[in-house]
Amino acid sequence: MKKVLLTGGAGFIAHHVIRHFLKNTDWEIVSLDRLDYSGNLNRIADMMNEFDFKDQKRVRIVYHDLRAEVNQMLSADLGQFDYILHLAASSHVDRSIDNPMEFVQDNVVATCNILNFARFQKNLERFIYFSTDEVFGPAPLGVNYKERDRYNSTNPYSATKAGGEELAVAFENSYHMPIYITHTMNVFGERQHPEKYIPMTIRNVRDDKLVTIHSDETRTTPGSRHYIHASDVADGCLFLLNNPNKVQELPNDFGGAKCPKFNLVGPVEWNNLELAQKIARAQNKELKYRLVDFHSSRPGHDLRYALDGDLMQNIGWKPKVSPDERINQVVSWTLDNVRWLNL
Repeated sequence: MKKVLLTGGAGFIAHHVIRHFLKNTDWEIVSLDRLDYSGNLNRIADMMNEFDFKDQKRVRIVYHDLRAEVNQMLSADLGQFDYILHLAASSHVDRSIDNPMEFVQDNVVATCNILNFARFQKNLERFIYFSTDEVFGPAPLGVNYKERDRYNSTNPYSATKAGGEELAVAFENSYHMPIYITHTMNVFGERQHPEKYIPMTIRNVRDDKLVTIHSDETRTTPGSRHYIHASDVADGCLFLLNNPNKVQELPNDFGGAKCPKFNLVGPVEWNNLELAQKIARAQNKELKYRLVDFHSSRPGHDLRYALDGDLMQNIGWKPKVSPDERINQVVSWTLDNVRWLNL
């Protein structure tokens, strides 16, 4: 039986990873979390209702703030792991612009601390660092960034995630650690923080309120993204852990660089107006909206992000459920669980 450590387990994406691993493996799972504004143990408690007591016992929750090192006492308490997945991070662009040093601590210092813990693991098979599409910066129309394309961070959040990536690369090169890096973008799903675009739009549509749509300076072209459900991100991650041979067979066509990188990306690109319209249709409501030039007034917000998902498809993975079906599922679930809109 494998043993896996997830950082930020009470966070949005990580609790979906825990759920997916409970459903599809017999692994023991430890969640390491400091429980800040984005970490909510009620996510885990709510999700655990789907499982019987035997499966619930496979999850252990440990409190720790990774801005501090994993000291000898905590290290002994945690024990040894086959896999470590580092998902804990601060991820709100606005807050990073207001307080960049907070993000340096959360996304760079914390990453160094968990990597340093991981390098002394005796039987570590894989460390996965979860990064973001935003390290590449805005994508011109027609450009989808591949895993090894140049970085162009446009806000402190993305810069600190890029910094964490470089630490992961350095630890693989310096200590020969088995590390992967993943890029995800615009992940959505059940129990997402209500400040995020999709739950906020679900609430505003339900309440017949105006939905503001991020657009260009002419207020005619909405921003666009590739959206992906958190369960699909978890599925892609599990695929990578279960198929190391497929990764080893990939040609090294990026100058001999180590530390493989993978884009976990949704199969279709929607602009934010299209997405809001889908959310409105799922509720049989009329969308009331206004296009807003947010980027010009708030630098650091980019109009378009885009990732290329060909590498994962070439080794045999893509999301199993269509994004339209996922949106309908999330809207229906959220309206049946409205307390998650009122946090």
